[in-house]
Amino acid sequence: MRQGSSFAFVGFRLVWDSIMVFRRLMNTPAGLLLGNSGLSGRKAARLGAALMLAGVLAACQADEFTAGPNKAQQPVSASIKRKMNDLNMSSTSPIMIRIFKEESALEVWKQTRTGKYQLLDEFEICKWSGKLGPKFKEGDRQAPEGFYEITPALMNPNSSYHLAFNLGYPNSYDRSHGRTGSHLMVHGACSSRGCYAMTDEQVQDIYALARDSFKGGQRSFQVQAFPFRMTPENMARHRDSEHMEFWKMLKTGYDHFEITQTPPQISVCEKKYVFDATTLVEGVPFRASAKCPDYQVSPSIATAVASKQRRDNEKYQQLAARFDARDERQKRWEERSNRLAEALGGGEDDTNPAVATAETAAPDVQPAAETATAAVPAEAAPAAQRRPGSAVETAFAPQDQSGGSSVGSFFKRWVPFGPKASEEGAGVGPIETEVVPDTKPN
Repeated sequence: MRQGSSFAFVGFRLVWDSIMVFRRLMNTPAGLLLGNSGLSGRKAARLGAALMLAGVLAACQADEFTAGPNKAQQPVSASIKRKMNDLNMSSTSPIMIRIFKEESALEVWKQTRTGKYQLLDEFEICKWSGKLGPKFKEGDRQAPEGFYEITPALMNPNSSYHLAFNLGYPNSYDRSHGRTGSHLMVHGACSSRGCYAMTDEQVQDIYALARDSFKGGQRSFQVQAFPFRMTPENMARHRDSEHMEFWKMLKTGYDHFEITQTPPQISVCEKKYVFDATTLVEGVPFRASAKCPDYQVSPSIATAVASKQRRDNEKYQQLAARFDARDERQKRWEERSNRLAEALGGGEDDTNPAVATAETAAPDVQPAAETATAAVPAEAAPAAQRRPGSAVETAFAPQDQSGGSSVGSFFKRWVPFGPKASEEGAGVGPIETEVVPDTKPN
């Protein structure tokens, strides 16, 4: 039975059962008493409708998505079937999954009949826990990052969270670094304690796609979990993160897939990921904590990946310089604003209006040298995309809501922008400026 038809049937049964309950009620002594109570036909009909509506609403308090007792065997939705037909995909062809924390996105890629993979669908992650960065230990409620292989043994058709599959954390890379954790999954129920949680309806399709790929002969499918889309813009925005070296390694695997459009072969040696590598001596294995054996990567793949990484690095350097210059301008602006606030609030009579005007110049005015360095489109640095309500456990420092001193209040009356003046400085130093007002035209 099709999913839409089953829903219609359930709705019909709810209404019919409510009618039967109402008829039985009217045949009871209480119902006969109600019928003989002098209610008009119209009032009695209204009462019956209210009872029927109450029965329907009570029945709708069940789970958000109900697939029946055989939920693990349900086919994919009609919309997914149409997309597979449009993209020339077999229902049992292999799949691959990519996860992006910051964007709260889960992508399902599927092999077409040409042998390459195409994006089949993108699902919005309902909740994920922790913050950007890998998982380190059991109980830190951190969703993992890395490359994981999902076998049929890791599928859970009887999950308490509708349907689920285990990521297989910790993998050989995680174990080589002493990382611990268990039961890290992609599941339904929209509840996360270190997992990637979807809605029941979403995980129903994801689970069905994985199940069908195993039926088609795929022995395992790959899950690539990233902190964000590994673009130069995002790498530059997070350039000061303690996890940058780890993310650069993940980006290499990301680039392999972007170039080849097939999941890279994952190996681990010397406690690092190695992608699409083949040992030069047949039968010599990769061992996670041991020295890497002699290996090679296909020259065509290695050349293409190196070219992409060179372009990305050039853009990264440009963006990093631009962001550093912006941060430095902001820092200088805050320092000057604080000094000016102290001077104005301290009642100095010899404050030079010209200096004050120069000091309050907009902080985004960029010197010529910095402009030349930062010749990058403004849209190259998008704001972080995080779905409101996602379970990202991070700390936010509350803003100071105190009334402030007379220094800050006086400064607000004169300069209606910029941060509040620091109240820690005891003395007022000389006010300096690097900005010279333009000469007025004659």
